[in-house]
Amino acid sequence: MAFQHPDYLNIDELLTDEEKLVRQAVGDFVDNEVLPIIEHHARQGSFPMHLVEKMAEMGVFGVTLPTEYGGAGLNNICYGLAMQELERGDSGVRSFASVQSSLVMYPIYTYGSEEQRRKWLPRLAAGKAIGCFGLTEPDAGSNPAGMVTNAKKIDGGFLLNGAKMWITNGTLADVAVVWAKLDGVVRGFLVEKGMKGFTAPEMKGKHSLRASVTSELVFQDVEIPEANLLPGVEGLKGPLGCLTQARYGISWGVIGSAMACYDSSLNYAKSRIQFGKPIAGFQLTQEKLVYMINEITKAQLLCWRLGKIKDSGNIRPQQVSMAKRNNVEMALNIARIAREIHGANGILDEYPVMRHAANLESVKTYEGTHEMHTLIIGQDITGIQAFS
Repeated sequence: MAFQHPDYLNIDELLTDEEKLVRQAVGDFVDNEVLPIIEHHARQGSFPMHLVEKMAEMGVFGVTLPTEYGGAGLNNICYGLAMQELERGDSGVRSFASVQSSLVMYPIYTYGSEEQRRKWLPRLAAGKAIGCFGLTEPDAGSNPAGMVTNAKKIDGGFLLNGAKMWITNGTLADVAVVWAKLDGVVRGFLVEKGMKGFTAPEMKGKHSLRASVTSELVFQDVEIPEANLLPGVEGLKGPLGCLTQARYGISWGVIGSAMACYDSSLNYAKSRIQFGKPIAGFQLTQEKLVYMINEITKAQLLCWRLGKIKDSGNIRPQQVSMAKRNNVEMALNIARIAREIHGANGILDEYPVMRHAANLESVKTYEGTHEMHTLIIGQDITGIQAFS
């Protein structure tokens, strides 16, 4: 049965024709290109590399960046809807696009030199180059200020040492946006594939985000030329600004996962016969389905409003934290309830439910844990910092 976007409160009436076209185009791509192959890649633990060029052709890399750099020049709701549709396919596919756009192209555009923009952005937008973002370390996750990766000034550039962990696209990347301390101040560096002393081994053994490449980044006396320092920012506001962009995309993306689980659950409940009637006719099942559509609708409205604020230029990171915190937990709860509705069949890869549930366990942790976003909002409303 063809997928139907849940729209209980006629939210489509709030969208422009351009926004609907973006959703339709990316949605068709997911239906035709992602869903037929994603279970295979999840089983194999591999990323479907052949999708990169096709995603680039649709313009999903750098959706909001100016066209002169290869971006699409669209608004933030277009970007959000594109992420929603990609994650309806799989969190790993959306993660690839999120990293490329929000964590690589965004900092190069925002903090980079004109030379860096001209060198990298068109290639990244076209999928001719792949990027990754190096902030998290083995012993510095929620507290990025505790990073130990460091750079020292040398003739003609810098000497980089340290390691990063849980890096999406790391092994695939042609360029890594790496954050390190230079004279005690966090700075951004563009580390290029092939630089001596730079390795990016893939992390294996994941039960989540299996159709995504996750890596370590290791730097052993890597010589970085002066031209590869991001000149436009100093301190943690650099990487945290990037994370705000990524969290925004995640907030939309997980709605797609929730929609996929709801759609599968609704169709299954209407066709699964027990005790002489579809299980959709039982009160307990209806309560679960109503919870799903109720929470999806709230998440849709939250993201639509967030997109409007973002387009106005007045968005605050704490507002993005609210959407990331709420929507990821919402999607994970829906995935778990969907597994219940599907019964034993819910563990089969004939249905998308278990794959989304496993993926969302990672999404709840990365780009700021649920707990950290709680404390970010808590500090915002009370004026009291509780996490240090």
